Amino acid sequence: MFNSELTQKLTKLKTPFYFYDLDLLDKTILSLKESLEPNYSIYYAIKANNNSKIIKLIKDHDLGIDAVSGEEINKSLNNSIKPNKIVFAGVGKTKDEIIFAIKKKIYLINCESFDEISLIDKISHELNVRTKIAIRLNPNIDSRSHKYIKTGMFDSKFGIQIGHLAQILEKIKKLKHIDLKGYHFHLGSQIDDLGVFSKLCNVSNEINTYLKNKNFNITDINLGGGLGINYEQPDLNLIPDFKSYFQIFKKNLIYFDNQKIHFELGRSIVGQSGSLFSSILYLKKSFNKHFIIIDAGMTELIRPALYNAQHHIENLSSNHKEIKYDIVGPLCESSDTFAKDYYLNKSKIGDLIVIRSSGAYGEVMSSNYNLRKKVKAYYSNELF
Repeated sequence: MFNSELTQKLTKLKTPFYFYDLDLLDKTILSLKESLEPNYSIYYAIKANNNSKIIKLIKDHDLGIDAVSGEEINKSLNNSIKPNKIVFAGVGKTKDEIIFAIKKKIYLINCESFDEISLIDKISHELNVRTKIAIRLNPNIDSRSHKYIKTGMFDSKFGIQIGHLAQILEKIKKLKHIDLKGYHFHLGSQIDDLGVFSKLCNVSNEINTYLKNKNFNITDINLGGGLGINYEQPDLNLIPDFKSYFQIFKKNLIYFDNQKIHFELGRSIVGQSGSLFSSILYLKKSFNKHFIIIDAGMTELIRPALYNAQHHIENLSSNHKEIKYDIVGPLCESSDTFAKDYYLNKSKIGDLIVIRSSGAYGEVMSSNYNLRKKVKAYYSNELF
């Protein structure tokens, strides 16, 4: 992915920094759109990466935005995303965020409790409007991913238990400023087993029929996202297999003519387009370990510390034989570790290191812990 010409340019930049291959991102979105069925719509999960240049590409391809905070809505609007292309999710929306979303006339609010629905009705009454909502349901389906990114199990804070749907529908009927237009699922993230989505289709089909029999005019079905990417060997799957993913829904999902199907993909769109670059500060041997200490840390990429996530790491400055290293950051935390017992070309101080597949939940989750400054981002279309 990083040819000698590009590597030479990147070597001249002060590390650490993020680098985005916008050409790859463009190709990824095109592949995504080519895989869609006519009634399918994509709402990019902006929580994966809210970089403005990425949002611009999302807008240029006419994708929507799935936001989980008022500020994500605001940033989308400030980047010329139309209000009717934004949906608002999240388990803990504040009153001010709800007011903001309603006043900006975003397309749909995905609700996660009756208390939230009741608050939206009250606010809508005060603003003299009717607000379109969807109900997020918890289907109790195991996404078979890391426990911190499972969101559709019985013990998850997200969504409404399906067994409570009937009583909530009865309460909604009494509300005067709410229009129930959809239902919403999201099982989690980094899902590799596509069979999980077949189970989701079966649950959705039952809910859709049930709501139709209850005389609710459901126009929007949101099936979430969660499609994983190849972290260990990114060059084998730079663009995810969207065709197989959507084929699951084409084959198993039942919906009516007036209904639109939403997907809120994030990681699978942007994940492979971003990389974190760092330089080697020091090497040392301690007991039986060989350590590489780099100038990027968990403040720049927290996924390994938070999720025990594994990223493919390369030394772009070395073509020597591989040695087993622990690759660690500079922060005063033992969890500030990118990889243990990792085979990397024999390295020296100053070598340029790249941590691949960092486009999702990398830069967007960065912090200034230890008072570290936010790192710069560079883009493929600006280096040539």
